[in-house]
Amino acid sequence: MSDGMYDNVEGIIRRQMVLFFLIDTSGSMEGTKIGAVNTAIREVVPELQDIGGADIDLKIAVLEFSIGCRWQNPAGPVSVEDFFWTNLSAEGGTDMGAAFRELNDKLSRNSFLKAPSASVAPVILLLSDGQPGDDYQNALGALKNNNWFKSAVKVAIAIGNDAEQDVLAEFTGTSETVIVSHTPEVLRKMIRTVSITSSQIGSRSQPLQDGEVVSKQDTMAKEIKNMVQADPDYDSADSIDGW
Repeated sequence: MSDGMYDNVEGIIRRQMVLFFLIDTSGSMEGTKIGAVNTAIREVVPELQDIGGADIDLKIAVLEFSIGCRWQNPAGPVSVEDFFWTNLSAEGGTDMGAAFRELNDKLSRNSFLKAPSASVAPVILLLSDGQPGDDYQNALGALKNNNWFKSAVKVAIAIGNDAEQDVLAEFTGTSETVIVSHTPEVLRKMIRTVSITSSQIGSRSQPLQDGEVVSKQDTMAKEIKNMVQADPDYDSADSIDGW
């Protein structure tokens, strides 16, 4: 029988953070590219389980786009402990604008960011090897007015030289958060490093600098710069495209 001592004590309330993967599954991704993406995300998921410790409930949402777009789990983000990666295949066009519209719809407390307690700003990783095949500009313009998107940590990985890096930079807000992969090995390495680093940044409070809070996006840009400088695999300026 309870003595009443703990009857009104609530458990630790964990804040929710959603890691969004937006993945190009157009026909040009078929083969080695989509294979590298499948391998990298499947392998990194177990490493994400300790992100945020006891304070953060990290969830994952995967949106693929080719002809239209589809959520891997339409019911909503899945806690990282319960997330199971289902391999993606590639065919069709590159309806990036459709993905932007769908993401905008779900970045809401009434949808994918609904949580029993508070949600922290999401992390959004965009992977693409080509150019949008639909009207992405209007969709991206609307997305940029979404307050959750404004505060999100956003990174784009361009897969090969054919990826439209200017569009990816429009999405993240700066070319400093767009990185280019030229081989399957580097792509897998990038996905792992960026997934972990961005989630760590997204889950923690930001420090003060000159009396102002440093934005998480600026912190991510700095981390990417350091990553590129420290690892020759990420120095894409003179890289030969191995795709």
